[in-house]
Amino acid sequence: MKLSRTIARLALLPAVGATLLLGAGAASAHVSVTASETAAGAYTVLTFSVPHGCDGSPTKKVAIQLPEEIVAATPTRQPFYDVEKVMEKLDAPIKDGHGNEITERVGQIVYTAKTPLPDGQRDTFEVSVQLPDAAGETLDFPTIQTCVKGETAWTEVPADGQDAEELEAPAPNVVITDAESHADSGNASDRESDDGVSRLAIAGLVVGLLGLLAGGTALSRSRKA
Repeated sequence: MKLSRTIARLALLPAVGATLLLGAGAASAHVSVTASETAAGAYTVLTFSVPHGCDGSPTKKVAIQLPEEIVAATPTRQPFYDVEKVMEKLDAPIKDGHGNEITERVGQIVYTAKTPLPDGQRDTFEVSVQLPDAAGETLDFPTIQTCVKGETAWTEVPADGQDAEELEAPAPNVVITDAESHADSGNASDRESDDGVSRLAIAGLVVGLLGLLAGGTALSRSRKA
């Protein structure tokens, strides 16, 4: 199973590389987010990328607002920044998976630079969260980038039917996918990969047997000679 998955991933590398190259020009100018997992209800690590400063000014703080659907969040340590979780009171208490009552949530993650990030360099910030069970929903993460001089508010959310690329400072976002479709897709890929590996193994065995037969025939003829 591990071998088949590895071969399948290697086969996808050219396509993934082409996609990244095509999208790099549009996305590289914005503060963006990528998710390690997008299935509804899944735990994921969100990676926020800051590609430049504010009109040439170094970045000194990045404040990420979490959508109301997310209650808990765990930021990854960042050696160049002090990290703070800003809590918000919930309108009404809720229960977690263990039956404990929760009265507040993580509303914002704030990274304050110990040394400002130069405009010509980029940095990333990781936050672990659980996605809500809401397939098809888009989660927006309005982000304020504060620099030594000025700031950029990456907070614009497209209206219904509007392309996010039309916005000057779009908020980073993640689209939640269907958990069942995600799992079925993975199983199908595994089956297809296994079939491909099996065919390769059979072909290799046949070639090996033909080689042995040919070698045996040649050895027999040489002995008779």
